[in-house]
Amino acid sequence: MKPALPPVLRPAAFVLAVTGGLGALVLGLVYAGTSAPTGLDATLVHALAWSGDPWWTIATVIDFVGEPVGAIVTMVVFLGWCWFSRRPRTAVTGVVAALVTVGLTSGLKPLTGRYIHGEFLAYPSGHTGFAAALTFTAALGVLGGLRRFPASVVLVVAVFVAGAAMGWAQVTMGAHYPTDTLGGLGVALAVVPATALLIDEGATRSSNTA
Repeated sequence: MKPALPPVLRPAAFVLAVTGGLGALVLGLVYAGTSAPTGLDATLVHALAWSGDPWWTIATVIDFVGEPVGAIVTMVVFLGWCWFSRRPRTAVTGVVAALVTVGLTSGLKPLTGRYIHGEFLAYPSGHTGFAAALTFTAALGVLGGLRRFPASVVLVVAVFVAGAAMGWAQVTMGAHYPTDTLGGLGVALAVVPATALLIDEGATRSSNTA
């Protein structure tokens, strides 16, 4: 049975996990209780918030992936690919990692107490976390057969491109500050490798005791 976390990608995945977890924690502490873009956010908002079409339309389409209906559609496509490629561990990892990531980003919002537009909790971004978590999981499944260096590079690029695309959409639509999206990405980076490892270990123990 194909592993959810291929051995060749474990070093890169765990580096991403540690980096993402620490990054999300630091950003959460720095921006807790704030309600305006300052410092890095103030600069990035002006650089990333592209107004007018076609940018608004593109941002809306990307944002749809993280909305309830869009997330269900995306998950169905992901599970269909897992079934077709016979990757049950990847399927379970994707579902669990996405749910845990969204749950954590939702639970952390009241704790950080960061607001946007004066009334909406913003840190960390659940949309960005969901997109990054599912991309991370899928990339682990796709790249496991490659050599370590190219596989690791493509993994990092794929995850950050997904996070950057959703992050840009959130900033352009005014739903989040840039650092909110970095926080959501960090949560996903921390969750996916741990989830994949647990799924692999659980499946191995079950097969050994069967």
